[in-house]
Amino acid sequence: MTERGTVDMWFDPICPWAWMTSRWLLEVEQVRPLDVRFNVMSLSVLNEGRELPEEYRDLMAKGWGPVRVCIAAAEAVGPQVLRDLYTALGTRIHLGRYELGPQLYREALTEVGADPALADAATSDAWDAALRASHDAGMKPVGTDVGTPVIHAPGPDGAGTVAFFGPVVTPAPKGESAGRLWDGVLLVAATPGFYELKRSRELGPIFD
Repeated sequence: MTERGTVDMWFDPICPWAWMTSRWLLEVEQVRPLDVRFNVMSLSVLNEGRELPEEYRDLMAKGWGPVRVCIAAAEAVGPQVLRDLYTALGTRIHLGRYELGPQLYREALTEVGADPALADAATSDAWDAALRASHDAGMKPVGTDVGTPVIHAPGPDGAGTVAFFGPVVTPAPKGESAGRLWDGVLLVAATPGFYELKRSRELGPIFD
């Protein structure tokens, strides 16, 4: 039996593409010997000091809320809560079209058995040092010219860690199709000197 490995994904709850990738990874977990561990990065941290369109700048201002809540919950309950909390937040944000705010945070925290009062972390900078540390741990191996999703995985030969941005995919493959995509992504990402494979997106996120 092949020993199961741990794959780390860094997410920001507001990113629809990270959400798609996370749903794919949960499918991969069922057909390949790996366990997914979720970690927090922040698009708001990533875009600090950058010139942004007004609409995106407003989103980045609001984006501090959910990542602060995630970090506060991880510190209060343990990092394992991020798996279910991300699902609770993402389902509401991307499928339920919730506004970023107290109702979203309290409902999601309650769903995963965490103290709904942790929603107050959204407007506090008390967890920002821990947030930045988590963000930096995810982004350092891949650089700052990418966003989320970021994945760190054991190399195909079991030695070393492969870190990469992506994949950006829609809809999220299921079953063995998810597994085959994982095999291919890991193969190219682990190839020395390989940096980029990209084409223009013609579809937005398909959440079904």
